[in-house]
Amino acid sequence: MFSFELYFFRVMKLNLLFTIGACSMLLFSCQEQKVDPLLMIESDVDYLASDSLEGRESGTKGERLAAEYIAKRMKEIGLTGKGEDGFIQIFDFSPKVNPHKEKLDSNRTIQVSNVLGMIDNGANKTVVIGAHYDHLGHGISGSLHAEKDSSIHNGADDNASGVALMLALAQELKNSEKAKKANYLFMAFSGEEMGLLGSNYFCKNPTIDLEMVHYMLNFDMVGRLDTSKGLAINGIGTNPNWTTELEKANWENLSFVYGESGVGPSDHTSFYLQDIPVLHFFTGQHEDYHKPSDDVEKINYFGIHTLKELIVRLAEQLDSKEQLEFVKTKDESEDNPRFTVTLGVMPDYLFQGDGMRIDGVTEGKPANKAGFLKGDIVIQMDTVLVDGMKAYMKGLSLFEKGDSTVVKVQRGENVIEEMVRF
Repeated sequence: MFSFELYFFRVMKLNLLFTIGACSMLLFSCQEQKVDPLLMIESDVDYLASDSLEGRESGTKGERLAAEYIAKRMKEIGLTGKGEDGFIQIFDFSPKVNPHKEKLDSNRTIQVSNVLGMIDNGANKTVVIGAHYDHLGHGISGSLHAEKDSSIHNGADDNASGVALMLALAQELKNSEKAKKANYLFMAFSGEEMGLLGSNYFCKNPTIDLEMVHYMLNFDMVGRLDTSKGLAINGIGTNPNWTTELEKANWENLSFVYGESGVGPSDHTSFYLQDIPVLHFFTGQHEDYHKPSDDVEKINYFGIHTLKELIVRLAEQLDSKEQLEFVKTKDESEDNPRFTVTLGVMPDYLFQGDGMRIDGVTEGKPANKAGFLKGDIVIQMDTVLVDGMKAYMKGLSLFEKGDSTVVKVQRGENVIEEMVRF
């Protein structure tokens, strides 16, 4: 539920940070006094996910303000601009589809910016650490908001959280004495929601030598860490030693849910296609995904801080190693069954048991009408025994709109069986 008091407090806090003066925004003040890094993570998320940026849609004023803020923060941290104009790399594109007209619009051009800052240690290898900063504005194509209105999609988890983590890492690695044998390029991508445009553009128009890239880390939706579920890390098949190094860095004993493929719906894919080892960090899907309800009140700031500590250790471990070996992986999405119907649920992608655990139910959709609840585990659809996501998708692929079938779910100790109409 929206809390006006909490919103007012956050706005006043954010205004205070800007009006005290530039020095108060630095991680080290003019007197070299440290500011709590956890507070800086929260402040970064608060600003990037504020209503004043109107959802950071690519090509809008809100996106430009976000880019300016990120560039300013990079400068404060002490990074060197690595764009084509200081910290900024501008590019234009013509969207294939105008989401408001639902037809081709080849005459429309949008100008967007990547933001790039570097720690140059004079090394012969460079680590790329990235996160996209654009989102859906007032609900461009891709919104899952049931009400077709113009509500702002602030994208606190997707992906103000990833940018905040990237900036926190920049500060830590700038001061680390154990990470001096590699350069570090920090990148905030735009155009991700429209098709990985920013990372794709950079890889085709790089401002560094891509042959010297050690590896690439991508943070997309890292603001909802739940230690009981774990942390998803995709791309571990792109280097033979990823799991060993991650487990070594895992002092918090987090539960990792690994994905092999270097291909996925986020910016690490662009670097994987350049034969660069990648990792994508993700704290899980949720029922606020691509909705106006993805807001700051639901962010786990200490969780972001925990991930920062994990990744600093990982970077320090890899700092003195030779350039990492790249391994091609299978695109796991190619084997997924194709389907045209849906239950209207949000799957729990971090669930490691048998079945498909429901993490959210959309009102008015088949699962909701059948009485299924968040936390139910789908175990059978018609004759298909559901032991995981692939089996769940196979079950869906058997049906078309208008079909009906029996679906079984596990709810606690009970098995519930309901007729579902797609």
